[in-house]
Amino acid sequence: FLSSREQPIFSTRAHVFQIDPATKRNWIPASKHALTVSYFYDATRNVYRIISVGGTKAIINSTITPNMTFTKTSQKFGQWADSRANTVYGLGFASEQHLSQFAEKFQEVKEAARLAREKSQDKTELTNPALNITSHQVLPSPIISSNGPGEDKLFRSQSADVEISTEKERLKKMLSEGSVSEVQWEAEFFSLQDNNNKLVAALHEANANVDQWKKQLTAYQEETETLRQRVAELESQGTHDSSSENNKEELSQTLEELELLIKAKDEEIQMLKSQKCGRWEAEGEREETLQKLQELEARNAELEQRLHLAEQTLAESLAEREKMHSEVTKVAEIMDVKIFELSELRQGLAKLVES
Repeated sequence: FLSSREQPIFSTRAHVFQIDPATKRNWIPASKHALTVSYFYDATRNVYRIISVGGTKAIINSTITPNMTFTKTSQKFGQWADSRANTVYGLGFASEQHLSQFAEKFQEVKEAARLAREKSQDKTELTNPALNITSHQVLPSPIISSNGPGEDKLFRSQSADVEISTEKERLKKMLSEGSVSEVQWEAEFFSLQDNNNKLVAALHEANANVDQWKKQLTAYQEETETLRQRVAELESQGTHDSSSENNKEELSQTLEELELLIKAKDEEIQMLKSQKCGRWEAEGEREETLQKLQELEARNAELEQRLHLAEQTLAESLAEREKMHSEVTKVAEIMDVKIFELSELRQGLAKLVES
């Protein structure tokens, strides 16, 4: 496959893959390690080829034509289709720079192949207009005896023209059918790869959000438990007036609502955690999950606000209780003074009665 006439133009190292011929979707690695992939130019045939050898076997032997396209499918991976070999080659590079260099060289060699084909066609048309075929196709020409009669020469030339035209039409049909099929499954492959990248990114984002919500939920549960202990302490310190009782009832109701919200949120997080091990089958499921996460974030903000209001209400209740306690103390002191004065008055009356 590689003759001494060909000289390497550009070489690099990459992991070589070929498309699975059965599914046309999965990649099959051609070797366990990275191989040398080179551009070659055959000066005799005036063609350009991409060649990679693994051991004694040719992993890649692809003749570059003007209708080929090298596509970057990621930062370090690119591919091109070879309709002659009926396969798709994929290359995985060590860096994005190596991929860019290979892609630029592919474009240059593709343009050179186009110019070489046009030049070859011009030369062929000058020598024999009937031989208007691509430069890489070598068709057997009939052997014409120089000593034969003129009618025999004319007959053989017409037969060669008919054979060449038939072969040309057959090649055009094969190339057109291959190009249509190639475009269809390439488009499908690109779409599937793009959807897969989006789903993987969404899965990572969901995992990060679940961990964040779990930490916030733990903090909210601790704050709720603290509030419950404060309410229990207030309830154990005695009887309060009707306004204090109403405040405590409102606080208890608020805490119950917060506990229900936390419980609902915990259930949703558990559901997300059970779903994150699988892969979403459609884009709609990813959008629904993102929407749920946004709703959880909004509900968390509301929960935090309500907890803040509950703390303020508890603080006000404690301040009011302390104020009432001080007032009760003052009233008790006044009552003690009155009782003392009443006692002295009784003693004075008793003395008056005795006298």
